[in-house]
Amino acid sequence: MELRSALARRRMVRSFSPAPLPAAEIDDLLHWARRGPSAGNTQATGFVVLDHPAATAAYWDLTLPAERRATFRWHGLLLAPVLVLVTTRPDSYVTRYAEADKAATGRGESTDRWPVPYWFVDAGAVVQNLLLLTVERGLGACLFGPFDHEPALAVAFGLAEGERIVATVALGHPEVDEPGRSAHRARPPISDLVRRPPIPPAPA
Repeated sequence: MELRSALARRRMVRSFSPAPLPAAEIDDLLHWARRGPSAGNTQATGFVVLDHPAATAAYWDLTLPAERRATFRWHGLLLAPVLVLVTTRPDSYVTRYAEADKAATGRGESTDRWPVPYWFVDAGAVVQNLLLLTVERGLGACLFGPFDHEPALAVAFGLAEGERIVATVALGHPEVDEPGRSAHRARPPISDLVRRPPIPPAPA
């Protein structure tokens, strides 16, 4: 499949068949997804894979308690056989940039020295790779955030101290679903997004 075709077909799937995905297929998807840009080649994006019914049930019990499920719009999302917690380790970037070839940047002093937190930028690139790979494989995926549930999930699934959950990606075989509420929002014309500012004068 051409990349442009995968980009055009990518969407958030909110209804899944409960049919399991083989562990080898999941691992292969993640192997290729990780090949995204990484500041300083830090490679601190990781994956916590929940591919057992008990594990996915525990995730939903923490993030969508039973009393809220009756009014939840996408019950088919709860059938996804795989939930991948995409994680990052901000301190790994500080450690990497304290090394000799990066120390002059000052980014190795603390996370506060990073005006843009590239650990989230890099993890986002990995997530996009994963979403496109699922299209190529004929699978479905849905990206959503843990938000206020991140601390409880970190404890439940044994994340290391300082490890952050960037997003959850549900994976599986897609079933027929309805678009999300935001799906019909029009994309702005590219002319509204692209700017070419005047060339600044050369220094005197």
